[in-house]
Amino acid sequence: MAISFVRIDDRMIHGLITVRWGKEYPCDGIIAINDKAANNPILSEAYKAASEKKTFVWTLEHFEHVKDKVLNSATKYFLITKNPQDMKKILVDMDFTPGDIKTIIVGPGNDRENAIKLGDNQSFTQEEGDALEAIEKYGYKVEFALLPDQRLGSWSKFKSKFGY
Repeated sequence: MAISFVRIDDRMIHGLITVRWGKEYPCDGIIAINDKAANNPILSEAYKAASEKKTFVWTLEHFEHVKDKVLNSATKYFLITKNPQDMKKILVDMDFTPGDIKTIIVGPGNDRENAIKLGDNQSFTQEEGDALEAIEKYGYKVEFALLPDQRLGSWSKFKSKFGY
């Protein structure tokens, strides 16, 4: 299986990803999908430097071109997006099936104006909630967890706050 873990995390790549989540879901590398980061050489290099693992920072368009190659790889990757909308584009719009993974883990979401606070460091806008609803309707379980032992609950617990 080429994908061992799927996560939405507004910080994308940081120590907790590779250390804590890596113990739960072993991986050889990380694929971060974010157009802004992929198109900014300084930001891209910073994300790559945040992990000792082989790390790629790609645009959505590039991922769409190489997604089958990723699935057929012998390398185990974490697949991470910065926001729910990008993950929805990958899982729903591109119809990308990450092996036998059925749960999408949602990590930090910054507190910001018009965001609905679900828990510590987990706030999401209506647009992000719409993307999470689409992901769940497509057959995935959406689980909010900063760390493996810090789980806030599933999308079904919070979706009424977004009108679902």
